[in-house]
Amino acid sequence: MARRFYVQGHSKLEIADEFGMSRFKVARMLDAARESGLVRIEFDLQAPVDVELSDEVRRAYRLDRVLVLERSSMREPKEVVRRRVGALAARLLEEIAVAEDVIGLSWARSVNAMTEAIRTLPRCPIVQLCGVQAGMDMRGRSVETVSRVTAVSGGEAYPIFGPLVLPDQRTTEILRHQPGIAETFAQFGKLTKAVVSIGAWTPGESTVYDALDDAERAAIAARGATAEVAARLFDAAGNPVSTGLTHHVLAISREELTAVPEVIAIGYSRPKAEAVDAVLRSRMVSSLVTDAAAAEALLDLAKANPLPPDAGRPS
Repeated sequence: MARRFYVQGHSKLEIADEFGMSRFKVARMLDAARESGLVRIEFDLQAPVDVELSDEVRRAYRLDRVLVLERSSMREPKEVVRRRVGALAARLLEEIAVAEDVIGLSWARSVNAMTEAIRTLPRCPIVQLCGVQAGMDMRGRSVETVSRVTAVSGGEAYPIFGPLVLPDQRTTEILRHQPGIAETFAQFGKLTKAVVSIGAWTPGESTVYDALDDAERAAIAARGATAEVAARLFDAAGNPVSTGLTHHVLAISREELTAVPEVIAIGYSRPKAEAVDAVLRSRMVSSLVTDAAAAEALLDLAKANPLPPDAGRPS
């Protein structure tokens, strides 16, 4: 009975039918197996999950999956939290990825931390979702991030050898039609899973904020920008913010990203909670990986402004 339940995944009712007894007796026998030591359950988690907080956030925002790093992380330095949140995201992607997938990765420090924690993936294509952020060291750039994951999966790599933010629309269009970049952009419609980071429209918390001049940052903020994902902007209600930035970044479009069946978003820390809340309200995200500090703030935000009954990602 224990083997059928714990190893083969049969339900207690199925086991009861097979052995000709009530499911309550099966439950008692399984409990006895654990108490006697016949069955031992062990956890080997590099980044332990707060199950209760995870479930509360999942229900509040009607997501498919939420993984919240345990509360002890609230006392740790941000770099440590980033690494542990990245490890959680890596475990999630390893668990749900299949050989038929086409996986997209946007650049961010948290996504980079995830790629360094990945140990196994099916053989599937890995697609870069946006260009290289200026000022990053070579190891942290999105091209190298894609290369590392491709080395694990053994699948085909689709990089973008070009900057994220370009000076004008004409330059952007020219680069988008370059053979290598055009090949990567052609993969966006084939994506089945994507991993992105949620940024806040503040210094040091966005992939594009620090690449713009003061006037453009201020103009975008005046339009209500609160959050950013792969260089696409959202206001506090989760609505897209249209600015000139849309036309001079090398990145997947908001519409293409929303069409991806499974979007895993990484967003953590209390200062980013409002940005995470905004992106979750956009209905783009299906799974969230975060920490306890952000999760507690998210529950307060969801309580103060509950999602409407029809919220949630379209199936």
